[in-house]
Amino acid sequence: MSDPRTTPSIFTRGAVDLSALRPAAPAKPAAPSRPAAPEATPAAGVPGTVPGVNPETVIDVTEADFQAVLERSLTTPVLLDFWADWCDPCKKLSPVLERLAAEYGGSWILGKVNVDLNPRLAQVFRVQGIPQVTAVIGGQPVEGFSGVLPEAQIRQYIDAVLKAAGVEVATPEDPRLDAADDALMTGDLDEAEAAYRKILAESPADAAAESGLAQVELYRRISGVDPSSALAKAAADSDDVAAQRIAADIEVLSGQAPDAYARLIALIKRTAGDDREAVRKHLLSLFLVAGPEDPAVAGARRALASALF
Repeated sequence: MSDPRTTPSIFTRGAVDLSALRPAAPAKPAAPSRPAAPEATPAAGVPGTVPGVNPETVIDVTEADFQAVLERSLTTPVLLDFWADWCDPCKKLSPVLERLAAEYGGSWILGKVNVDLNPRLAQVFRVQGIPQVTAVIGGQPVEGFSGVLPEAQIRQYIDAVLKAAGVEVATPEDPRLDAADDALMTGDLDEAEAAYRKILAESPADAAAESGLAQVELYRRISGVDPSSALAKAAADSDDVAAQRIAADIEVLSGQAPDAYARLIALIKRTAGDDREAVRKHLLSLFLVAGPEDPAVAGARRALASALF
């Protein structure tokens, strides 16, 4: 299993021969290995729809309509989900894929392939175990994955497929993040912290969740603090480490983040040992509040490096 912090590699699987599936009248599929309930036959050349999901993002794929799927992949990447009714892991992966297909808003299509009903497709794509996911870009298959992966890795794979296909897509909204932000805005710090930590457990590099968690810690530090008194105390004693740290917190929440950064960097220059390390970590936590794209953070990081070395 690949490292969840890395993007899966995407490359053409040249050994896969799709020519046998291109004729207009493919051979009749072999009987399924397990009984299956009869289903309506889709119109010729039109992939079937999946009950309960958006037909624009999730389709049933059969051997009879696979040519239409290949043609569709010329403009929109198709991720094929090879599954079966008896496969318990498939029942865990498929709902995640269906939700993500809807979340990405049609930038890619999820094609569900029942391996019992479509054995030739399973053979051509060399399915040795299910669930298996293989993407098709521009009529050609690319490397996929087998088994049930964490959602964060699945998202990374999807993003890599879209990049390989040259698809520009906005980052989809994360309902988990919305819920965490709502809890933060209503002052429920415990709920917000739990929600942000859950996101980070699944996606360790999620900058928005990191920022949210840093904000929770910031609000906790200033709980019950009178801003005017705290700032006056810091002004009265520039070497009072605790007072300077609280003053920096207040400045960040007052929209004066550059002043807060300068305050703590100056304090780092005047301190040593444990005090200096505590101030450095405090400053880094304030950087997280703003996020890595904030220009003021970039400048402050350079000033911090100069102060430390």
